[in-house]
Amino acid sequence: MGSSFGPRQLVLALDHAVSFAREDFLAGPSNAAALTLIDRWPDWPARVMALIGPQGSGKSHLATIWAEMTGARVLAAKLLTETDLPAAFATGALVVEDVEPDGLDERALFHLLNLAREQDAYVLLTARTAPAGFAVSIRDLASRLRAVPAVALTAPDDMLLRALIFKLAADRQLAVDEALVNYLANRIERSFAAAHAAVVRLDEEAMRQHRPVTRALAAELFR
Repeated sequence: MGSSFGPRQLVLALDHAVSFAREDFLAGPSNAAALTLIDRWPDWPARVMALIGPQGSGKSHLATIWAEMTGARVLAAKLLTETDLPAAFATGALVVEDVEPDGLDERALFHLLNLAREQDAYVLLTARTAPAGFAVSIRDLASRLRAVPAVALTAPDDMLLRALIFKLAADRQLAVDEALVNYLANRIERSFAAAHAAVVRLDEEAMRQHRPVTRALAAELFR
């Protein structure tokens, strides 16, 4: 066993660092429209916009980039009820993460959107599906949500999927080669969630077996 492999076992239980810096965002056709939206601010078609896409598709990364650009505060949708909404617009910009119809505090969101309109603030929502399609009971909220333009992040193409596997491995301090990455990319679902799950499985199995992460290991796990 090489000495470079052993020390990784000491950090197995720790969170793996993920960079949300602009230079670490992996751009490709699947997220080009969303990246363009961030770059063209404040030239937006509306002051309230939504980024939509599956888990792991880069919504939070882009929202973080935008927050850095604008000084926006970042708020989890599930905490809307507990938040001092007027104070949330102190910088004139706000990110609301993970807006989902299930468990949504409709009154709090309605109040937030009204405040944004009154204060000419910018709001960036992130969600898995377009807010325009949410089934809500407050009619005026439904009207507000239908007016929110949404930009979608879609499934990665082959090139982006490979780049994503490399990045996920690097985030976990795994040294992987092109042969391993190509092998994985050809055997998993073309999605961000599948890439993440595959890298985590490889890492955990390598630790369990006290083996390096190689194509041979991948072949055993992803036949």
